[in-house]
Amino acid sequence: MLGCSGVFSVLNRFRPSGVHLPRYLLPTLLLLLAAYFRFHQLETQSLWNDEGNSLRLAQRSVGDLIDAVGRDIHPPGYYLLLKGWISLAGTSEFSLRAVSAFQGLLTVAITITLGRKLFSRSAGLIAGLVVVINASAVYYSQETRMYAQLALLSAASMWALMDFLSPHPPAPSPTRRDGGRSRAWAWPLTLSLCNAAGLYTHYSYAFTLAAQGVILALWMIGRRVDSAARRVLLRAIALYGLTLLLFLPWLPTAWDQIMTWPRTGLDLSLTERLHTMLAWIIYGNTAGDIPWVNLIWPGALMLAGVWPIRWRRTMALIWGGITVMALVVSGAYREANLKFLLPAQIAAALLMGGGVWQLWGYATRTRRSASLQPRFIAHLIAGVSLFLIVIGQLEALNTLYTDPVYARDNYRAIAALIMAEPRSGDAIILDAPNQAEVFTYYYQGDAPIYELPRGLGGDDDQTRAEVQNVIAMHRRIFVLFWGEEERDPRRVVQTTLDIEAYPVFSEWYGDVRLAQYAVLQETPETPQVIATTRFGEQITLSGYALSTNTAQSGDVLGVTLFWQTDVPLDTRYKVTVQLLAPDGSLVSQHDAEPGNNRALTTTWTPHRMVTDSHGLIIPPGTPPGLYTIIVGLYDINAPMNRLLVTADGASPSDHLSISIVKIS
Repeated sequence: MLGCSGVFSVLNRFRPSGVHLPRYLLPTLLLLLAAYFRFHQLETQSLWNDEGNSLRLAQRSVGDLIDAVGRDIHPPGYYLLLKGWISLAGTSEFSLRAVSAFQGLLTVAITITLGRKLFSRSAGLIAGLVVVINASAVYYSQETRMYAQLALLSAASMWALMDFLSPHPPAPSPTRRDGGRSRAWAWPLTLSLCNAAGLYTHYSYAFTLAAQGVILALWMIGRRVDSAARRVLLRAIALYGLTLLLFLPWLPTAWDQIMTWPRTGLDLSLTERLHTMLAWIIYGNTAGDIPWVNLIWPGALMLAGVWPIRWRRTMALIWGGITVMALVVSGAYREANLKFLLPAQIAAALLMGGGVWQLWGYATRTRRSASLQPRFIAHLIAGVSLFLIVIGQLEALNTLYTDPVYARDNYRAIAALIMAEPRSGDAIILDAPNQAEVFTYYYQGDAPIYELPRGLGGDDDQTRAEVQNVIAMHRRIFVLFWGEEERDPRRVVQTTLDIEAYPVFSEWYGDVRLAQYAVLQETPETPQVIATTRFGEQITLSGYALSTNTAQSGDVLGVTLFWQTDVPLDTRYKVTVQLLAPDGSLVSQHDAEPGNNRALTTTWTPHRMVTDSHGLIIPPGTPPGLYTIIVGLYDINAPMNRLLVTADGASPSDHLSISIVKIS
C-alpha cells in the first residue's frame, strides 16, 4: 500500500496539466471520516454506571459539584464543562456523549497538525488516519467521561510546547510591536492553560507533564547555553509556575485522592504488561489477543520515525514512552486503566506516520542510478506495514460496533424490563448503591429503590436487617448486582435473599446482573415430601417442598430441594427445575447451581443436607390445566448430559417428576 507521500506523487503524476490537489482536501476528508466514526451510533448503547455519575454530578450546583467531586477520585474540570454543555444541549444520550465526540474530532485535527510540524504534511495525514480508526480513540469519544478531553488537552499542550521551543521570526517592526508581543505570548499561555486544564481533567495528565519536562531538559542540553536559551528557560519556569498556581487551590484535594488510589498488585510480568499496552495503543481496546508478531511492523515504523535522531522527532517517542512507563511505575496498571494511555496512542500514531514518511522519503532520495532494491524494500516496508496496521485497526473497529462483549452495561434494557409489567409490591435493590445515578436516568416507575449496602458498606448486620425488611414488605424484588465486590464482598444482600426468598431468574446485561426474587411463604427448612432418589452414583435427592399445589398464570411457584452426597465431589453440577405443560412442552424453567450458585457441589460435605430453592414463574396467559414439575442435574461443562435418575420401581431417566400442579 502506498504511503500518503506516494499518493501525492501518483496523483500529481497523472493529474491533468494545471490541476492541483486542494491543500485541505485530504485533511477535510479525514476529519469527515473521524466525525462519522465518532458520531455513528452515538446514542445506540445505554449509558453505563460512570456515565450516569457524570450526568448527576453535572446537574448539581457548582458548589455541590465541587464538594462531591472532592470525595471522588477525579478532579472537577470535565464535570464543569459538561454542566455548561448540558445547559445548552440537554441531557439526551446523544447530547451527553456529543461533547466527547467533538473533543475526539479536535484531537484528530491536532494530530494531523502535529504530524505536519514534527515530520511532514504526509506524515500528519497518516498519523491522523491511525487515530481516526483506532477503536480506543473512537470508544472514548463516545462516552460521557473525561478521557477524550484528556487526550485532546495532552495533544494540544504538546502542540503548544513544540511551537514554544521552535525558532520564531524576528521581532515585528515598531509600528506593530504590541501585536507582535501578544502573538509571542499566545503559544506559551496556551501551553500553561492547557496544562492546568489537563490537571483539572484527570490526574494521569501528570504523565504528559513529565514528558514535557524531559523534552525541555533535552532541548536545553542540545543547545548552546546563550541568552536566547536562558530566556526560553526562564519563560518555561514562569509558564509551569503559572500552571501550578492555577492548580494550587485543588492541590491538597488532589494529593489526598491520589494517595488513596488503590494499587492493583497484579501479578503480571513487565513483558506481559508491555505487550498488552502496545496492542491497546496500536490496535485498540477491542483487538483481542494480539500476537507479538503483529507488533513488529508498527514497531518498525516507529523506529523509522525517530531515525536519524532529531529533537523534534523524539518528542513523540518521549511522550509515548514516559506515559507507558508511568502507568506501570505508578502502580495504576490494570485493564480498566489502559484508557490513561490515550495520549500515548496519539504519540504512537505520530511515530508511525513519521516512519512511513521517512521510509518513503528514503526511497525517493535514493539516486535513480543506484540499485532499485533498497528503494523497493523501503517502499515495501512502508506500504505493507501501514496496510497491516490499518487492516488490524479496522477489524477492531468493526468488533467495537458489532460484538456485544464490548457493549456498555445495558441499564436501559433493565429499566424497560422492570417497567414492562409493574405490580404492587415490587421493589428494586441496587447492590452496590452507586448505580442509582444511571438507573434513575432510565427508570420512571413507582417501585421503591433501595440502595444497599449503605455508604461504603462493611456493616453486614445492618445490611442483612435492611434486606429482611425489604423482604417483609414486598412480594417481588428485582436486584441489580454490580460492583458488589467492593461494597458487599461477603454477598450479604444475595445470601439473605437466597435464604429467605425464591430466585426466579438471573440475566447479565454487560457487567450488570439483574436477578428477580419472589417472596412467597417462608422457605422450608425440612422437606414436605421425603425421597431417596439417586442422581448418578453419588448424589441423593432426600426430599422437596412446594410453596403451593395450585397457582394462577402470572404467579411464581416455589420449589425447594434437599440434596446430599455420599462422598466429596470434584464436578460442579447444575440443577434444572422445569414446569411442563400437559402435552410435555416447556412452560417455565430455572437453572442454577445449588443454593442459587452459592452451594457448589464441589464444596458439599458428605451426608450433610443442602437446601436449594428455585422459583418458577408461570407466564401470563398460561392455559388452565395440570402441569408437571421435573428436576434434573447436569455437569456445568456438559449441559446436554444429565445424570441418570434412579428411583424405587422406576426405570432410569434423565429427570425426576416430583409433583403435579394445578394452574387455574
